Amino acid sequence: MQIDKLRGKELDQLFKAILSLRDLEECYRFFDDLCTVNEIQSLAQRLEVARMLREGNTYHKIETETGASTATISRVKRCLNYGNDAYAMALDRIYSKDGLEKS
Repeated sequence: MQIDKLRGKELDQLFKAILSLRDLEECYRFFDDLCTVNEIQSLAQRLEVARMLREGNTYHKIETETGASTATISRVKRCLNYGNDAYAMALDRIYSKDGLEKS
């Protein structure tokens, strides 16, 4: 797990702050203060790439619909195949909890 190399009180503080957020509006407010627009969009893009890869979409379709580079798509695919299963966990939770529609 690569994140283990980063573990420490500052990262714990960040994750605890995120876990303390109560709703979508608080998330928007917190991340607006914490990150640049491009950073937020990059995180959201990676999650969308993961969703599309899980659904079996081609690199070309993902690249066209999300604007993600093939390098980003490959990195996300590597995480899906060999990572901590966190993308799958998060996607499963948001689609079952909120009843979000998969596009």
